[in-house]
Amino acid sequence: MAEELNLFENWLGGLLAKLDAPARHAALRDIARELRRSQQARIAAQRNPDGSGYDARKPRLKPGGKALRDKRGRIKRTAMFVKLRTARYLQTEVDATGLAIGFSGRVSRVARVHQFGETDRVAPGGKDYKYPARVLLGFTTEDRELIRDMLLKHITK
Repeated sequence: MAEELNLFENWLGGLLAKLDAPARHAALRDIARELRRSQQARIAAQRNPDGSGYDARKPRLKPGGKALRDKRGRIKRTAMFVKLRTARYLQTEVDATGLAIGFSGRVSRVARVHQFGETDRVAPGGKDYKYPARVLLGFTTEDRELIRDMLLKHITK
């Protein structure tokens, strides 16, 4: 992902240099806003940037190998990262030199574990578990086109 960002930065750097500081800040603010919306929609759809789906959650089992709950007391399996994708946690930072989109606060650790597929405790004092990589932040081809189109729109004003 670092290589991808460097290529992106080299390509966009020349275009951004054509704008004065206030116009550059406005362009980056608009791009950051749209990128956050795109990332939120992709996370809600449970998709990696390459289009593949997130790995399913591991089923919770009792020590004997049976399901943790029966139908009456079931654990609901809703979409992952519902709170994580809200604007409260998925934040943008913009100035005249660049933009950043990332997770803030204590949830950034959860996001990092899932982003890179690291090992973490399931619960405080619980067992360690190697989480599968679920890429929360990344560029799709649509994101690249969105950035290009928005930047060209700001330059041609």
